[in-house]
Amino acid sequence: YGNFIDNLRVYVRGGTGGMGYPRLGGEGGRGGDVWFIARERTTLKSIRERYPQKRFIAGTGANSSVKALKGEKGKDCEVHVPPGISVLCDDGTQIGELNAAGERLLAARGGLGGSLATNFLPYKGQRRIVHLDLKLIADVGLVGFPNAGKSSLLSKISHAKPEIANYAFTTVQPELGKIMYADYKQISVADLPGLIEGAHANKGMGHKFLKHVERTKQLLLVVDISGFQLSIKTRFRTAFETILLLTKELELYKEELLTKPALLAINKMDLPCAKDNLNELMKQLQNPQDFLHLLQEEMIPANTLEFKDIIPISTYTGEGIEELKAHIRKCIDEEAEQENEEYRKKKLLLLQTSV
Repeated sequence: YGNFIDNLRVYVRGGTGGMGYPRLGGEGGRGGDVWFIARERTTLKSIRERYPQKRFIAGTGANSSVKALKGEKGKDCEVHVPPGISVLCDDGTQIGELNAAGERLLAARGGLGGSLATNFLPYKGQRRIVHLDLKLIADVGLVGFPNAGKSSLLSKISHAKPEIANYAFTTVQPELGKIMYADYKQISVADLPGLIEGAHANKGMGHKFLKHVERTKQLLLVVDISGFQLSIKTRFRTAFETILLLTKELELYKEELLTKPALLAINKMDLPCAKDNLNELMKQLQNPQDFLHLLQEEMIPANTLEFKDIIPISTYTGEGIEELKAHIRKCIDEEAEQENEEYRKKKLLLLQTSV
Protein backbone atom coordinates (compact mmCIF):
# COMPACT_ATOMS: atom_id res chain seq x y z
CA TYR A 1 0.00 0.00 0.00
CA GLY A 2 3.02 2.24 -0.61
CA ASN A 3 4.18 4.73 2.01
CA PHE A 4 0.65 5.78 2.83
CA ILE A 5 -0.54 4.66 6.27
CA ASP A 6 -4.22 4.84 7.16
CA ASN A 7 -4.26 2.68 10.29
CA LEU A 8 -2.03 2.76 13.35
CA ARG A 9 -2.25 0.67 16.54
CA VAL A 10 -0.99 2.45 19.66
CA TYR A 11 -0.85 1.89 23.42
CA VAL A 12 -2.24 4.62 25.70
CA ARG A 13 -2.05 4.82 29.49
CA GLY A 14 -3.33 7.47 31.87
CA GLY A 15 -1.00 8.47 34.71
CA THR A 16 -1.20 6.87 38.17
CA GLY A 17 -2.55 9.10 40.95
CA GLY A 18 -0.32 10.45 43.75
CA MET A 19 -0.16 9.03 47.31
CA GLY A 20 -2.44 10.51 49.95
CA TYR A 21 -1.19 11.72 53.37
CA PRO A 22 -3.10 9.69 56.02
CA ARG A 23 -1.95 11.67 59.09
CA LEU A 24 -3.22 15.04 57.79
CA GLY A 25 -5.93 13.75 55.44
CA GLY A 26 -3.98 14.97 52.38
CA GLU A 27 -5.12 14.03 48.85
CA GLY A 28 -2.72 12.88 46.12
CA GLY A 29 -2.95 14.51 42.69
CA ARG A 30 -4.88 12.85 39.87
CA GLY A 31 -2.87 11.14 37.14
CA GLY A 32 -2.53 12.93 33.79
CA ASP A 33 -4.80 12.09 30.83
CA VAL A 34 -3.88 11.04 27.28
CA TRP A 35 -5.53 13.27 24.64
CA PHE A 36 -5.66 12.96 20.86
CA ILE A 37 -5.82 16.37 19.18
CA ALA A 38 -6.58 16.82 15.48
CA ARG A 39 -4.06 19.00 13.71
CA GLU A 40 -3.54 19.90 10.05
CA ARG A 41 -0.38 18.71 8.26
CA THR A 42 -0.01 15.71 10.57
CA THR A 43 0.09 12.17 9.18
CA LEU A 44 -0.03 8.74 10.79
CA LYS A 45 3.32 8.09 9.13
CA SER A 46 4.91 11.04 10.96
CA ILE A 47 3.50 9.75 14.29
CA ARG A 48 5.00 6.32 13.64
CA GLU A 49 8.37 7.82 12.74
CA ARG A 50 8.42 10.15 15.75
CA TYR A 51 7.22 7.54 18.26
CA PRO A 52 8.45 4.15 16.98
CA GLN A 53 7.40 2.49 20.28
CA LYS A 54 3.81 3.77 19.71
CA ARG A 55 3.32 4.16 23.47
CA PHE A 56 1.74 7.26 25.00
CA ILE A 57 1.82 7.51 28.79
CA ALA A 58 0.66 10.49 30.87
CA GLY A 59 2.44 11.81 33.97
CA THR A 60 1.93 10.57 37.55
CA GLY A 61 0.04 12.77 40.03
CA ALA A 62 2.11 14.42 42.78
CA ASN A 63 2.05 12.87 46.28
CA SER A 64 0.39 14.76 49.08
CA SER A 65 2.89 16.27 51.52
CA VAL A 66 3.01 18.62 54.50
CA LYS A 67 3.84 21.53 52.14
CA ALA A 68 1.06 20.68 49.65
CA LEU A 69 -1.77 18.62 51.11
CA LYS A 70 -3.52 18.56 47.71
CA GLY A 71 -1.07 17.06 45.26
CA GLU A 72 -0.68 18.51 41.74
CA LYS A 73 -2.34 16.73 38.79
CA GLY A 74 0.00 14.70 36.60
CA LYS A 75 1.11 16.08 33.21
CA ASP A 76 -1.28 15.33 30.34
CA CYS A 77 0.10 13.59 27.25
CA GLU A 78 -1.13 15.25 24.05
CA VAL A 79 -0.79 13.42 20.73
CA HIS A 80 -1.37 15.31 17.47
CA VAL A 81 -3.24 13.28 14.86
CA PRO A 82 -4.56 14.15 11.37
CA PRO A 83 -8.22 15.23 11.00
CA GLY A 84 -10.47 12.42 9.75
CA ILE A 85 -9.46 9.93 12.43
CA SER A 86 -11.77 7.36 14.02
CA VAL A 87 -10.44 6.01 17.33
CA LEU A 88 -11.36 2.36 17.86
CA CYS A 89 -10.84 -0.12 20.69
CA ASP A 90 -9.08 -3.40 20.00
CA ASP A 91 -12.49 -5.10 19.73
CA GLY A 92 -13.59 -2.66 17.00
CA THR A 93 -15.94 -0.48 19.07
CA GLN A 94 -15.57 3.21 18.33
CA ILE A 95 -14.42 5.57 21.10
CA GLY A 96 -14.88 8.70 19.02
CA GLU A 97 -13.95 10.68 15.91
CA LEU A 98 -11.83 13.74 15.18
CA ASN A 99 -13.02 15.46 12.02
CA ALA A 100 -11.76 19.04 12.24
CA ALA A 101 -8.48 20.62 13.33
CA GLY A 102 -8.52 21.52 17.03
CA GLU A 103 -10.97 18.79 18.10
CA ARG A 104 -9.87 16.79 21.18
CA LEU A 105 -10.61 13.26 22.31
CA LEU A 106 -9.84 11.70 25.69
CA ALA A 107 -8.09 8.41 24.96
CA ALA A 108 -7.09 7.33 28.50
CA ARG A 109 -8.12 8.89 31.81
CA GLY A 110 -5.64 9.32 34.67
CA GLY A 111 -6.12 7.47 37.98
CA LEU A 112 -7.49 9.11 41.13
CA GLY A 113 -5.07 10.26 43.81
CA GLY A 114 -5.01 8.67 47.26
CA SER A 115 -7.63 10.08 49.65
CA LEU A 116 -9.71 9.06 52.64
CA ALA A 117 -12.18 7.29 50.28
CA THR A 118 -9.39 5.13 48.80
CA ASN A 119 -7.57 4.51 52.09
CA PHE A 120 -5.03 7.10 50.83
CA LEU A 121 -3.82 4.69 48.14
CA PRO A 122 -3.74 5.97 44.52
CA TYR A 123 -5.47 4.36 41.55
CA LYS A 124 -3.76 3.41 38.32
CA GLY A 125 -4.71 5.20 35.12
CA GLN A 126 -6.83 3.70 32.33
CA ARG A 127 -4.80 1.65 29.86
CA ARG A 128 -5.77 0.26 26.47
CA ILE A 129 -4.67 -0.44 22.93
CA VAL A 130 -6.44 1.73 20.38
CA HIS A 131 -6.51 1.88 16.59
CA LEU A 132 -6.25 5.22 14.80
CA ASP A 133 -8.20 4.72 11.60
CA LEU A 134 -7.88 7.44 8.98
CA LYS A 135 -10.59 8.19 6.43
CA LEU A 136 -9.62 10.87 3.95
CA ILE A 137 -11.82 13.93 4.01
CA ALA A 138 -12.35 15.29 0.51
CA ASP A 139 -15.13 17.10 -1.32
CA VAL A 140 -15.13 14.62 -4.20
CA GLY A 141 -14.16 10.94 -4.28
CA LEU A 142 -13.20 9.39 -7.63
CA VAL A 143 -14.70 5.92 -7.97
CA GLY A 144 -13.89 3.54 -10.81
CA PHE A 145 -12.35 0.27 -11.86
CA PRO A 146 -8.59 0.14 -12.59
CA ASN A 147 -7.47 1.87 -15.78
CA ALA A 148 -10.65 3.95 -16.11
CA GLY A 149 -8.45 7.05 -16.21
CA LYS A 150 -8.95 8.36 -12.66
CA SER A 151 -5.28 9.31 -12.19
CA SER A 152 -5.16 11.03 -15.60
CA LEU A 153 -8.33 12.93 -14.73
CA LEU A 154 -6.93 14.03 -11.36
CA SER A 155 -3.76 15.35 -13.02
CA LYS A 156 -5.89 17.21 -15.61
CA ILE A 157 -8.26 18.93 -13.20
CA SER A 158 -5.90 19.60 -10.28
CA HIS A 159 -2.29 20.21 -9.36
CA ALA A 160 -1.70 16.64 -8.21
CA LYS A 161 0.92 14.60 -10.07
CA PRO A 162 -0.14 10.97 -9.67
CA GLU A 163 1.71 8.09 -11.30
CA ILE A 164 0.05 7.19 -14.60
CA ALA A 165 0.71 4.06 -16.65
CA ASN A 166 -1.04 1.60 -18.92
CA TYR A 167 -1.51 -1.24 -16.44
CA ALA A 168 -4.37 -2.10 -14.14
CA PHE A 169 -3.28 -0.97 -10.67
CA THR A 170 -1.44 2.31 -11.12
CA THR A 171 -2.88 3.91 -8.00
CA VAL A 172 -1.94 1.87 -4.95
CA GLN A 173 -2.38 4.67 -2.46
CA PRO A 174 -4.90 7.49 -2.19
CA GLU A 175 -3.94 10.72 -3.96
CA LEU A 176 -5.38 14.09 -3.01
CA GLY A 177 -5.62 16.95 -5.47
CA LYS A 178 -7.23 20.38 -5.41
CA ILE A 179 -9.21 21.97 -8.22
CA MET A 180 -8.52 25.71 -8.28
CA TYR A 181 -11.20 28.02 -9.71
CA ALA A 182 -10.83 31.55 -11.10
CA ASP A 183 -12.50 33.05 -8.00
CA TYR A 184 -9.95 31.22 -5.77
CA LYS A 185 -12.45 28.60 -4.58
CA GLN A 186 -10.72 25.25 -3.99
CA ILE A 187 -12.33 21.83 -4.13
CA SER A 188 -10.41 18.76 -2.93
CA VAL A 189 -10.56 15.54 -4.94
CA ALA A 190 -9.41 12.12 -3.73
CA ASP A 191 -8.37 9.47 -6.23
CA LEU A 192 -8.66 6.14 -4.50
CA PRO A 193 -7.18 2.76 -5.47
CA GLY A 194 -9.12 1.00 -8.25
CA LEU A 195 -12.01 -1.12 -7.14
CA ILE A 196 -12.38 -4.62 -8.48
CA GLU A 197 -15.38 -6.96 -8.45
CA GLY A 198 -15.68 -8.31 -4.92
CA ALA A 199 -14.14 -5.23 -3.29
CA HIS A 200 -16.90 -5.17 -0.66
CA ALA A 201 -15.62 -8.60 0.43
CA ASN A 202 -12.16 -7.02 0.74
CA LYS A 203 -10.79 -8.47 -2.50
CA GLY A 204 -7.97 -6.41 -3.98
CA MET A 205 -7.75 -3.31 -1.79
CA GLY A 206 -11.45 -3.46 -0.99
CA HIS A 207 -11.97 -1.97 2.45
CA LYS A 208 -8.83 0.13 2.38
CA PHE A 209 -10.35 1.88 -0.60
CA LEU A 210 -14.02 1.92 0.29
CA LYS A 211 -13.66 3.40 3.78
CA HIS A 212 -12.22 6.59 2.26
CA VAL A 213 -15.36 7.08 0.17
CA GLU A 214 -17.39 7.45 3.38
CA ARG A 215 -16.06 10.92 4.17
CA THR A 216 -16.37 12.48 0.71
CA LYS A 217 -19.25 14.87 0.08
CA GLN A 218 -19.96 13.60 -3.41
CA LEU A 219 -18.95 10.75 -5.72
CA LEU A 220 -17.55 11.06 -9.21
CA LEU A 221 -17.75 7.76 -11.07
CA VAL A 222 -15.18 7.47 -13.85
CA VAL A 223 -16.03 4.85 -16.48
CA ASP A 224 -14.18 3.79 -19.64
CA ILE A 225 -16.62 4.10 -22.58
CA SER A 226 -15.08 1.07 -24.29
CA GLY A 227 -15.68 -1.17 -21.24
CA PHE A 228 -13.30 -2.87 -18.84
CA GLN A 229 -11.48 -6.17 -18.40
CA LEU A 230 -9.12 -6.68 -15.45
CA SER A 231 -7.27 -9.65 -16.93
CA ILE A 232 -7.62 -12.43 -19.52
CA LYS A 233 -9.18 -14.65 -16.84
CA THR A 234 -11.96 -12.19 -15.98
CA ARG A 235 -15.01 -11.29 -18.03
CA PHE A 236 -15.22 -8.22 -20.22
CA ARG A 237 -17.68 -5.65 -18.90
CA THR A 238 -19.40 -2.95 -20.96
CA ALA A 239 -19.60 0.63 -19.66
CA PHE A 240 -23.21 0.02 -18.53
CA GLU A 241 -22.24 -3.18 -16.65
CA THR A 242 -19.30 -1.32 -15.10
CA ILE A 243 -21.61 1.38 -13.68
CA LEU A 244 -23.94 -1.24 -12.19
CA LEU A 245 -21.03 -3.22 -10.76
CA LEU A 246 -19.53 -0.10 -9.13
CA THR A 247 -22.95 0.71 -7.67
CA LYS A 248 -23.25 -2.85 -6.37
CA GLU A 249 -19.82 -2.70 -4.69
CA LEU A 250 -20.70 0.59 -2.96
CA GLU A 251 -24.10 -0.77 -1.90
CA LEU A 252 -22.70 -4.01 -0.47
CA TYR A 253 -20.07 -2.11 1.51
CA LYS A 254 -22.43 0.55 2.93
CA GLU A 255 -25.87 1.40 1.57
CA GLU A 256 -25.67 5.04 2.71
CA LEU A 257 -22.96 5.65 0.09
CA LEU A 258 -25.66 5.57 -2.60
CA THR A 259 -27.41 8.55 -1.00
CA LYS A 260 -24.45 10.83 -1.76
CA PRO A 261 -24.74 13.19 -4.76
CA ALA A 262 -23.04 11.54 -7.74
CA LEU A 263 -21.67 12.63 -11.11
CA LEU A 264 -20.70 10.31 -13.95
CA ALA A 265 -17.68 11.04 -16.13
CA ILE A 266 -17.49 8.87 -19.26
CA ASN A 267 -13.83 8.79 -20.23
CA LYS A 268 -11.84 7.93 -23.39
CA MET A 269 -14.21 9.67 -25.81
CA ASP A 270 -11.25 10.07 -28.21
CA LEU A 271 -11.36 6.32 -29.03
CA PRO A 272 -12.95 5.09 -32.30
CA CYS A 273 -16.59 3.96 -31.85
CA ALA A 274 -16.84 6.05 -28.64
CA LYS A 275 -19.78 8.08 -30.02
CA ASP A 276 -21.79 4.92 -30.89
CA ASN A 277 -20.98 3.39 -27.52
CA LEU A 278 -22.09 6.60 -25.78
CA ASN A 279 -25.45 6.64 -27.60
CA GLU A 280 -25.99 3.01 -26.60
CA LEU A 281 -25.00 3.76 -22.96
CA MET A 282 -27.33 6.78 -22.69
CA LYS A 283 -30.23 4.61 -23.91
CA GLN A 284 -29.38 2.01 -21.27
CA LEU A 285 -29.07 4.60 -18.48
CA GLN A 286 -32.44 6.16 -19.34
CA ASN A 287 -34.23 2.83 -18.85
CA PRO A 288 -31.84 0.61 -16.87
CA GLN A 289 -34.67 -1.84 -16.01
CA ASP A 290 -34.94 -2.90 -19.69
CA PHE A 291 -31.31 -4.00 -19.79
CA LEU A 292 -30.89 -5.71 -16.42
CA HIS A 293 -31.53 -9.10 -18.05
CA LEU A 294 -28.03 -8.80 -19.60
CA LEU A 295 -26.51 -9.19 -16.14
CA GLN A 296 -26.28 -12.07 -13.70
CA GLU A 297 -28.67 -11.83 -10.73
CA GLU A 298 -25.95 -11.24 -8.11
CA MET A 299 -24.51 -8.29 -10.06
CA ILE A 300 -27.70 -6.23 -10.02
CA PRO A 301 -27.80 -3.55 -7.31
CA ALA A 302 -31.00 -3.13 -5.29
CA ASN A 303 -30.94 0.63 -5.92
CA THR A 304 -29.42 2.45 -8.86
CA LEU A 305 -27.34 5.59 -8.41
CA GLU A 306 -29.03 8.82 -9.46
CA PHE A 307 -26.51 10.90 -11.39
CA LYS A 308 -26.89 14.66 -11.20
CA ASP A 309 -25.05 14.99 -14.52
CA ILE A 310 -23.39 12.72 -17.09
CA ILE A 311 -20.35 14.30 -18.76
CA PRO A 312 -18.44 12.68 -21.67
CA ILE A 313 -14.71 13.51 -21.36
CA SER A 314 -11.32 12.60 -22.75
CA THR A 315 -8.30 13.04 -20.50
CA TYR A 316 -6.19 12.53 -23.63
CA THR A 317 -7.56 15.43 -25.70
CA GLY A 318 -8.96 17.49 -22.80
CA GLU A 319 -12.53 17.29 -24.16
CA GLY A 320 -15.18 17.97 -21.50
CA ILE A 321 -12.68 18.67 -18.69
CA GLU A 322 -13.71 22.31 -18.14
CA GLU A 323 -17.36 21.30 -18.30
CA LEU A 324 -16.74 18.61 -15.68
CA LYS A 325 -15.01 21.11 -13.38
CA ALA A 326 -18.01 23.44 -13.70
CA HIS A 327 -20.43 20.59 -12.88
CA ILE A 328 -18.38 19.57 -9.80
CA ARG A 329 -18.45 23.18 -8.59
CA LYS A 330 -22.21 23.49 -9.19
CA CYS A 331 -22.90 20.26 -7.33
CA ILE A 332 -20.75 21.25 -4.31
CA ASP A 333 -22.30 24.75 -4.18
CA GLU A 334 -25.84 23.31 -4.28
CA GLU A 335 -24.97 20.94 -1.45
CA ALA A 336 -23.52 23.80 0.64
CA GLU A 337 -26.62 25.92 -0.03
CA GLN A 338 -28.85 23.07 1.11
CA GLU A 339 -26.82 22.65 4.32
CA ASN A 340 -27.05 26.40 5.00
CA GLU A 341 -30.80 26.30 4.43
CA GLU A 342 -31.22 23.41 6.88
CA TYR A 343 -29.01 25.22 9.41
CA ARG A 344 -31.11 28.40 9.06
CA LYS A 345 -34.34 26.41 9.56
CA LYS A 346 -32.93 24.77 12.70
CA LYS A 347 -31.90 28.17 14.08
CA LEU A 348 -35.39 29.58 13.38
CA LEU A 349 -37.04 26.62 15.10
CA LEU A 350 -34.80 27.08 18.15
CA LEU A 351 -35.67 30.78 18.29
CA GLN A 352 -39.39 30.07 17.97
CA THR A 353 -39.40 27.40 20.69
CA SER A 354 -37.32 29.52 23.09
CA VAL A 355 -39.66 32.54 22.82
